[in-house]
Amino acid sequence: MLLHFERLGSGEPAYVFLHGFLGSGDNWRTIAKSLSLSGSAYLVDARNHGRSPHAPTHRYPELAQDLIELLDAENIPSAHLLGHSMGGKVGMYAAMHFPDRVKSLVVVDIAPRAYSGGHEVILQALSQVDLRAARREEIEAQLAKFIPDAGVRLFLLKNLARDEKGNFFWRLNLPVLIQEYPHVIAAVEGPSYLGPVLFLRGELSPYIKASDIEEMTKLFPNASIETIPNAGHWVHVDNPSATLAALRRFWGYS
Repeated sequence: MLLHFERLGSGEPAYVFLHGFLGSGDNWRTIAKSLSLSGSAYLVDARNHGRSPHAPTHRYPELAQDLIELLDAENIPSAHLLGHSMGGKVGMYAAMHFPDRVKSLVVVDIAPRAYSGGHEVILQALSQVDLRAARREEIEAQLAKFIPDAGVRLFLLKNLARDEKGNFFWRLNLPVLIQEYPHVIAAVEGPSYLGPVLFLRGELSPYIKASDIEEMTKLFPNASIETIPNAGHWVHVDNPSATLAALRRFWGYS
């Protein structure tokens, strides 16, 4: 599957940014631009997200294979990967199963283990919205009945678009994402990846626990773990300066 992406810059080395569940590559544009990387940065939409094609399934082996197909299409022998949340699991799976295609890996606020969920209310809210509304504000008002956090609503509304007739639609493939959600929160497994890895976790986030570290370092023995202060799960939004500094150190731009 040929994924949609935005490329910043050109040439080697290549850096590929993988967004989280219900997000899009656009979520990482500010960070990618601020890094002023040499080479090229790819802001990728996962299948069933953003402007990428829809598919009937949404599982990590397939998501990783989509990534490899993108690298092949762009003639990239190997790339530096950064993945947030779901994208972090895609990056971990790709590194474990396609190690020769991954120069380094940054995993943002996710561990390789299975999670218990957390997006059920959001998925239900999105699926129940009446998209016949005339204005975005009307759709946001509908979401507010289920999702009180204005920041979360703003993030979700980035998935709202209009068709050629002016009617609203979700870019997300909601039926498949609801169906496949157990696979999104599942663990990723594979042989150890021996390349350089950086785990970034938010100081205020519950996603990476002390009990996760043993498994993380078993699968990624050359990993370092850095905590971003005053940040929750969206570390690059909550503390972009600390996130940028950590990435620059890891990728040798400091």
